[in-house]
Amino acid sequence: MDITIDTVFLPHDDPEASLAFYRDVLEFEVRNDVGQGRMRWITVGPAGQPGTSILLAPPAVDPGITDDERRTIVEMMAKGTYGWILLATPDLDGTFEKLQASDAEVVQEPIEQPYGVRDCAFRDPAGNLIRIKELR
Repeated sequence: MDITIDTVFLPHDDPEASLAFYRDVLEFEVRNDVGQGRMRWITVGPAGQPGTSILLAPPAVDPGITDDERRTIVEMMAKGTYGWILLATPDLDGTFEKLQASDAEVVQEPIEQPYGVRDCAFRDPAGNLIRIKELR
């Protein structure tokens, strides 16, 4: 099989804050921005990787989701337990410094993990966990 990862989903509850974080702080390209107000679907991705994207989307808008499920999603987003992604960089310390200077919420400073990676963690404006590992 020849399968690639094209797009992953992360929820947002404030499209402007999410756009500023991914575009201005992480320096991702904006590939698409459709909708209006809080109902925007924004596609971003790292420069030089046109085949891989993150879709920042309003949560729980699927008509098949119940009101109880919507409440659960909102509660999980508020706790930062609904969405997360693992990114990688050859310059973990420099990336950490830039993110820390942006006032992003630091979850974990760079640390050598017992399972063999060095990483750090932040939350994006919607509470999604952003783990960043060092490429070696």
